[in-house]
Amino acid sequence: MSELGNLIYTPQRASGEAITKVESHTPKIHAPDKVSKNTPFKVRVEVGPHPNTVEHSIRWIELYFKEEGRAFNPVFLGRYVFEPVYHEPVVEVTLKLAKSGRLIAESYCNLHGVWESSKDIVVE
Repeated sequence: MSELGNLIYTPQRASGEAITKVESHTPKIHAPDKVSKNTPFKVRVEVGPHPNTVEHSIRWIELYFKEEGRAFNPVFLGRYVFEPVYHEPVVEVTLKLAKSGRLIAESYCNLHGVWESSKDIVVE
């Protein structure tokens, strides 16, 4: 049996039929490459284009931060749950960071599993 981490799809690990799902299922992280220490900035995460029906939809997005030098990573920043038909899989949050690191976003499609992407952010 596979460990959970091996069951999460990324553009780099997708194979077989999953390759055709990369563009529509991988979370897209929109955030600055560099930010000022402890200064608020916006992060937007979206998935799609993707169907939004009861039978096939993105049900949640989770956001984590892997902070440089931290003994235990990643830090869980939040889970954003979506109701099919009523919500689109888009979330915008305001963060402030003291150290550089990597934002990690995961999304869950009720038919095609968990997908992950990441983005490095430098704190100046």
